[in-house]
Amino acid sequence: MKRSSRAGQTGISFFGLVFVMAVLAAGGVLVAQAIPTMIEYQAIVKAVNRAKDAGGPVEIRNAYQRSVDVDDIKSVASKDLEITKEGDRNVVKFAYDKEIHMFGPAYLLLKYAYQAK
Repeated sequence: MKRSSRAGQTGISFFGLVFVMAVLAAGGVLVAQAIPTMIEYQAIVKAVNRAKDAGGPVEIRNAYQRSVDVDDIKSVASKDLEITKEGDRNVVKFAYDKEIHMFGPAYLLLKYAYQAK
């Protein structure tokens, strides 16, 4: 009763495992670089939501600038906020892009935008 050694074997080869691990590692590096930009976006959204009811445009910019100083926000300055009035409510908008270098000439572009009413 001799069994064929290939008949019952299944699984992934060593080179297949190395390839899968390399792809997962590259994806992990990109995610690790993207997470700080997402955290900064959330901090900007919180700062804008806190500042939107401060009064006029100058007061909104000053309130936002205080949050920028405390939270160390670098992507959106107070002068970058677009402040308009809809009825009796202030509308504060911002938009910005973040580029993450992947390899060679390739970049990952993240576009962030928000409108607080």
